[in-house]
Amino acid sequence: MKVRRKDLSPRARRARHIRKRIRGTSERPRLSVYCSLKYIYAQVIDDSQGRTLASASSLRKGGVARSNIAAAKEVGAALAQAAKAAGVSAVVFDRAGYKYHGKVKALADAAREGGLQF
Repeated sequence: MKVRRKDLSPRARRARHIRKRIRGTSERPRLSVYCSLKYIYAQVIDDSQGRTLASASSLRKGGVARSNIAAAKEVGAALAQAAKAAGVSAVVFDRAGYKYHGKVKALADAAREGGLQF
């Protein structure tokens, strides 16, 4: 197997370690978070079927490119609404190697306030 540079980053290694233990099912899909320098993305994934059930990002929340705590709260609330519309009420949180702090924590708290259980 060829080893790529992006697979050696500390965040990628942590994400791989986390995904060994976390699996999204039809009953409890996986809520995955990705933070770029400009935007923050989140999606609810059913790993057993390989389908994305709901998604939200700060890219869709207006024309301003931002990846901060306020944007993360908006994305979390929007994702909770989209997940509820898709019939999802309970998820497994996948922080994808990021620390549970700042933007990731704000997104998770907003999703919980929106009605998702995890």
